Amino acid sequence: MKFHLFRTQLGLNVRISKSATLILALIALGGCASTDDDAAPEWAGVKNEDAPAKLVDFTETAKFEVRWESHVGNSGANQLHPVVTENAVYAVSARGGLSSLDRNTGKLSWRIESGINVSGGIGGGDGLLIIGGSKGEVLAYDESGKQIWKAIVSSEALSVSQSFEGIVLVRSGDGRITGLNVTDGTRAWLFERSTPALVVRSHAGAAIYRGVAFVGFAGGRLAAIKVKNGEVLWETAVSQARGNTELERISDITASPVVDDEQVCAIAFQGRMACYDLTQGGPLWNRDISSDKGMKLLRRYLYLTDAKSSVIEMDKATGNTVWKNDQLFMRGVSTPYVTDDFVVVGDRKGYLHGLSREDGSLMARIDLEDGAISATMLQLDDGILVQTSSGGVYSLSINRRK
Repeated sequence: MKFHLFRTQLGLNVRISKSATLILALIALGGCASTDDDAAPEWAGVKNEDAPAKLVDFTETAKFEVRWESHVGNSGANQLHPVVTENAVYAVSARGGLSSLDRNTGKLSWRIESGINVSGGIGGGDGLLIIGGSKGEVLAYDESGKQIWKAIVSSEALSVSQSFEGIVLVRSGDGRITGLNVTDGTRAWLFERSTPALVVRSHAGAAIYRGVAFVGFAGGRLAAIKVKNGEVLWETAVSQARGNTELERISDITASPVVDDEQVCAIAFQGRMACYDLTQGGPLWNRDISSDKGMKLLRRYLYLTDAKSSVIEMDKATGNTVWKNDQLFMRGVSTPYVTDDFVVVGDRKGYLHGLSREDGSLMARIDLEDGAISATMLQLDDGILVQTSSGGVYSLSINRRK
């Protein structure tokens, strides 16, 4: 089936079948009366008057510091994220440039051109760096930049996992999950399900725990799959489609699930979030909340950004809200990064915001002036590693002011 991409004013890339193209175009025209780039159309479930919040003044009780910065090239419409090894940080651009940076200074060690348009990565492990391309190419390199193997999956490779037990998982734009042998790129198994006519283009990866990959799909489905052989252990519906139009009925899981010793949790766009027992997939609790961003799970609490950019802390056992900060309303806030003291989020204007883990109050802010911050942030030593849409890679620390 042929697909087309349509980008909504919410910043979501919606993937549609050819048969749905005319319907979606007519809906889109009905929502384009506003000339404000930051306004969102009513057909996307957000009122036009819901303009992004202006930055509020606050007393800074903590401070971000940039330890180093480097630039690797634009990410385009993709959520490309770096990967950290013992000696280096590796990052990739949408045009295919793969760079190795010194993890202590950010200085460029080497750069190679892959020759593909990159849409997913970096994944790998076991000494490999694996990237996915817009035409289904999957390329594996060693840590010196030498290509080891090449594979092809069924369509655009949107995310590549870290390897586990010799298998790396590739999520493609048609909703399939392919398990590739990390040694040579041959296909070990394939997981596929039918998808709705309209789906959100998703870079969501798999949460791998104890040999099981927990993966969310279009239509609000969550599956537990054995990494080694692709066996489905259980599958459930996190969210059901609701609404009158095709766009209103989108209820996809567009972010990676989160998992710990006790439960796995997932959240759907225009749907709900729910947590399940790891072994059998039995429901523990659910609540109506929409998000196209991911969550973080740290000890007793869940942290998430909802569809209107509110940052929320929840009790993981019950789903009850502990605190909620809506001061960044509609600013395109990223998946939270959580430390012992802070919850850090980026926005589409290039700001990083540091919130108190205790009550969600704003404590610090920095303007990186380098494009949207939407990709997953990573830990680097005792700080944070950020890649922006414009290709900036930043190592930062955040600490309380003395």
